[in-house]
Amino acid sequence: MNINNQSYCQILLGDSRQVLREIPDQTFQACVTSPPYWGLRDYGVEGQIGAEMIVDEYIKHLVDVFREVRRTLKDDGTLWLNIGDSYTSGGRTWRQEDKKNKARGMSYRAPTPEGLKPKDLIGIPWRLAFALQADGWYLRSDIIWYKPNCQPESVKDRPTQSHEYLFLLSKSERYYYNHEAIKEPTAEGKLRNKRTVWQVNTEPFKGAHFAVFPRSLVRPCVLAGSQADSLILDPFFGSGTVGEVCLETDRRCVGIELKEEYAQIAKERVKAVQTVLSQN
Repeated sequence: MNINNQSYCQILLGDSRQVLREIPDQTFQACVTSPPYWGLRDYGVEGQIGAEMIVDEYIKHLVDVFREVRRTLKDDGTLWLNIGDSYTSGGRTWRQEDKKNKARGMSYRAPTPEGLKPKDLIGIPWRLAFALQADGWYLRSDIIWYKPNCQPESVKDRPTQSHEYLFLLSKSERYYYNHEAIKEPTAEGKLRNKRTVWQVNTEPFKGAHFAVFPRSLVRPCVLAGSQADSLILDPFFGSGTVGEVCLETDRRCVGIELKEEYAQIAKERVKAVQTVLSQN
């Protein structure tokens, strides 16, 4: 597959497992992405990752994707991976939508994984992180994405979940990481190395995509993991947040999206950003 080096942002429609096989080795400087979470959303696309009935198959499919990502990364490249957790379904086979969150409705629910019990927290992020580590990735950091405006939950037997994980993984022992680009201010007005708890609000987006990657979460990943004019990959492009941030920070981007509706939303979003930038 020909990656257009002159294009600011190129969107490829298809399953990332197939599309990535056509991309040459060592094409990208970094990958910043958030794959579909297991058992939480029904995107209505045949072959979608996240709809597997067995959690181990979900992990395997993502390991397969990120093995191809690793091949297409430069030797000093990094992977910034946002992933959320799931609870067992408790034997329920579907889920009704509600007024506050219509995307909550699902026509399927995976059964409780073997070895777990109803109401168990599955531990998806760490299962995936350890699987990627075993497959050859260097697991360098677990970052907590704290969401002050997290979605309310009606549960009364546990705390409301207000965080997700962002893992930093690398292809090699030594890799590109610009710590100066993401230093954070202290109470004394100085700068220090960025800590592992990032406070970032979720961001609404007008469109069909209901799990939008916040720009403020993506930006530090892009700034630390690449230089200006670097080529960044997002194999689960969704509404195109990574592409927008890349354009705003003078990077180039390739996004892969399975659902045509979302690819079109991302295309329009990227085009709008390019228009604004060209006028400045």
